[in-house]
Amino acid sequence: MAPRFYHAEHTWVMMKGDEAVVGITDYAQDEMGDIIFVELPEEGAAVAEGEVFATVESAKAVQDLVAPLSGEVIRRNDDLLDAPEIINEEPYGDGWLIAVAPGEGFDPDSLLSEEEYQQVIGDESDENDDLA
Repeated sequence: MAPRFYHAEHTWVMMKGDEAVVGITDYAQDEMGDIIFVELPEEGAAVAEGEVFATVESAKAVQDLVAPLSGEVIRRNDDLLDAPEIINEEPYGDGWLIAVAPGEGFDPDSLLSEEEYQQVIGDESDENDDLA
């Protein structure tokens, strides 16, 4: 299995051939609670690293998701439109959000490793205003 790379804003990337599959981390979905709605970009849309690319809504809050890389959306997980709870059930599996053709020069090593991401979430307080 390919390694996952993480963005400090609680998204992950897994390279599968020439595409980067993107999702929300287990930590983020857990902090949000039951996800009831997701808005994803259309195929062909451009995403930019550090910019909002999707929105998820839970009973607690609406959260904008920040893109961990730049590129073009080549697939999106339309199953989530009818069953957004899949994100809660399998954030690293069937709950993936989009697949992106990375922009030129993308290096997944520029993202956080799992160990580095664990340090990020370990440093966040229990009362996280960003994901509450």
